[in-house]
Amino acid sequence: MSEQDYILKIRSPDRPGILAEVSTFLSSQGADIRDASQYGDPESGTFFIRIHLVSPAASYDQLCAKFGPVAEKREFVWALHPAHRKSRVLLAVSKHGHCLVDLLHRWRIDALPIDLVGVVSNHKVMEDITKAYDLPFHHLPVTPETKPTQEAHFRQLIEDSDADLVVLARYMQILSDEFARWLEGRCINIHHSFLPSFKGARPYHQAYSRGVKLIGATAHYVTPDLDEGPIIEQDVKRVTHAQTPEQLVSIGRDVESQVLARAIRWHTEHRVFISGRKTVVLA
Repeated sequence: MSEQDYILKIRSPDRPGILAEVSTFLSSQGADIRDASQYGDPESGTFFIRIHLVSPAASYDQLCAKFGPVAEKREFVWALHPAHRKSRVLLAVSKHGHCLVDLLHRWRIDALPIDLVGVVSNHKVMEDITKAYDLPFHHLPVTPETKPTQEAHFRQLIEDSDADLVVLARYMQILSDEFARWLEGRCINIHHSFLPSFKGARPYHQAYSRGVKLIGATAHYVTPDLDEGPIIEQDVKRVTHAQTPEQLVSIGRDVESQVLARAIRWHTEHRVFISGRKTVVLA
């Protein structure tokens, strides 16, 4: 992506001619549309648009200044993102490092459009692997008594690092309602898709004892409703009675890592719209 490439996201009340109107405006500014995706939601009456455009004539500021009055008149909720800019991402982890290690590797080989700015953890288990990637490691231990102070430090780290996105890469702490609300729309969590069937410790062993046939994972935005935020991505793998609990754990870790990486990609490529309790993801 060059500095002339942009991603335009628009949410609008659904009506005829929206895409034609936006295309005409972009053409008038000398912009070229490279690809476009759209969806009209009949339930909410909302129209969603994602456009990848190249603007050799007009700058970012010029496009924003000229599109602003059009958007206001047409009741657009919109954002223009420089496509070449990578999102700044802060990772959080506890003791299980499979998602963290997967993201560190994808970042190192430039397989995701992100810049990692550090790792936060309530344990020191992942400190060495984090420092091996030359990233800051922030140890923030937490107890029920220290949770408000710990979350205040966590929030300060987010602000100081100028993070666009926080990823809970198996961070096994429940965020307070206040912290979750502050992070809404810019914090992604991953969990196994057994929830709410198998809560608590050793979910894969619980699943084995019940003879499950599918292992899955869900990536979603964090909200004050625990593990019920808008879903970004899910996947499953079929298993059989012959596989051990340990094998189920291994399969589950692979699925979690892949689902989380896809959710981060779609978010940082500006493909995801939050629409009430669900998402619209434009490919």
